Amino acid sequence: MRTKTNSEKNYIFEYYQAIVEGRVIVGQWIRLLYALIVEGLEKKEYFFDGKKAKTAIRFIENYCHHSKGRNDLLKLELWQKALVSVIFGIVDADGLRQFREVVLVIARKNGKSLFAAALIACMNYIDGEFGAETYVVAPKLDQAQIVFGCFWSLTQDEPELKARIKSKRDGLYIQETNSCIKKISFDAKRTDGLNPHLVICDEIASWVGDSGKKVYEVLKSALGSRKQPMIVCCTTSGYINEGIYDELFLRGTKFLLGDSKERRLLPVFYTIDDVEKWNDISEIAKANPNLGVSVSVDYMLEEIAIAEGSLSKKSEFLCKYCNIKQNSSQAWLPVKAVEKASGSPITMDDLKSKYCVAGIDLSQTTDLTSACLVVEKDEELYVISHFWLPSEKLGDATTRDGIPYQEMIDKGWLTLAGDNFVDYHSVFDWLVSAVREYELLPLVVGYDRYSSQYLVQDLEAFGFKTDDVYQGNNLTPVIYECEGLIKDGRVHIGDNALLKIHLLDSAVESDNRTQKVRLKKLSRNAHIDGVAALLDALCVRQKWFGEYGERLKNKE
Repeated sequence: MRTKTNSEKNYIFEYYQAIVEGRVIVGQWIRLLYALIVEGLEKKEYFFDGKKAKTAIRFIENYCHHSKGRNDLLKLELWQKALVSVIFGIVDADGLRQFREVVLVIARKNGKSLFAAALIACMNYIDGEFGAETYVVAPKLDQAQIVFGCFWSLTQDEPELKARIKSKRDGLYIQETNSCIKKISFDAKRTDGLNPHLVICDEIASWVGDSGKKVYEVLKSALGSRKQPMIVCCTTSGYINEGIYDELFLRGTKFLLGDSKERRLLPVFYTIDDVEKWNDISEIAKANPNLGVSVSVDYMLEEIAIAEGSLSKKSEFLCKYCNIKQNSSQAWLPVKAVEKASGSPITMDDLKSKYCVAGIDLSQTTDLTSACLVVEKDEELYVISHFWLPSEKLGDATTRDGIPYQEMIDKGWLTLAGDNFVDYHSVFDWLVSAVREYELLPLVVGYDRYSSQYLVQDLEAFGFKTDDVYQGNNLTPVIYECEGLIKDGRVHIGDNALLKIHLLDSAVESDNRTQKVRLKKLSRNAHIDGVAALLDALCVRQKWFGEYGERLKNKE
């Protein structure tokens, strides 16, 4: 592994090497992040400017002071040097910062406020931006004051920095570069019209719902006129659901799993991996990179002891020291696993005269409907999936989803059925044709309980055995089984691009109290109907395997 680039020490490679060798304990998201960064550098998707990284690190360690309990100069740990190197040292083909949107999720007492303050110092003292505007944003001014005050204190203990900055009633000013640093609270009127070089969003996990999302989007869109601006979120996990934190975490995990075209996002997620090991100090280290530095092991052991004696304290500990929300969502499958499941076309004729199970998702008859057959052959599972869409919805659906549905029709994966509602007879006919034309025999058909009862009655009248499936956290074992089979390469979906899209658009929401998960969309406009039908099929397969298992194996 290389350790030098442009004659400067590369802490990115050093940190990644320590991760690979097990000398540094990190969770899956940090491991994936640095693997992707190293891969991007080696493929020259972006470049490392060692001088810029070194300048930022040296500035922080030679000019920035602690602000609470002590006032000596900061000494960055390896993980911090690596992160500073990524933020300031990785550049695009024009030599400008590659990453413009940084999301740092890190446990309490790991120095995130001080780190944010050091970033403000770098962006205002050494970044070379004339007329820079920096905003520290939080729902309330008291919260914004934490990072803002930290930055002010950081400058006051260093004569050279102190001499160049002045405090006025509405903010801090550096006259020689005509720059300002201000704190602001949520107020749409106040955030409109800004021209920021840097935005620090503090504790986004506490930003409530639509108001938090709106403020974030306004601030992010305001960056457009700067050459290399940055918006940085520093936060621990929290309790707010469906807020900007959840949105950024989903975007970040999608990026880390390889299913995103974003190139400016930097998701730095220090979280534990195994919730069942929440009280294991080695697991906790994954969410606390400064364990043993800014937060002592003894302190953490005491917090664990308190949490073990109280459910409410345990929930708080999981949230604030492990970065696990009570209900948290993340992208489900790595893109490489889905690519492995994809391959050559799979037809009913390929699997003729086999026992199988079927699944139907008919809950949205005004939009996409899906059904599938799951056939075991040589201990591998083959999925034949089909979709239906009302003919009058084709144009709107294509525009809304950005998916070429006409191409999906031409490929044979999608059929127009009905005008404004999916005609359930089309689903019935598809299953019947599998039996009559190809002797594919579904021993059980799983359907979501919101399906048309007329369809269920017709299926049973024909002779199909049906079983309703509730699409909730009761599917936890089915979701885990499906995930494992796909990652192991034992599920094959052929060349069905629509099912592939649905797999990549799937997320799972976890409840850390019950350890259960449920399927959900990765984004509001995503579709996962094909995955819902697949889980229906796998659910009844799992449920009835004791009775039908030998036949479902299709052994000669």
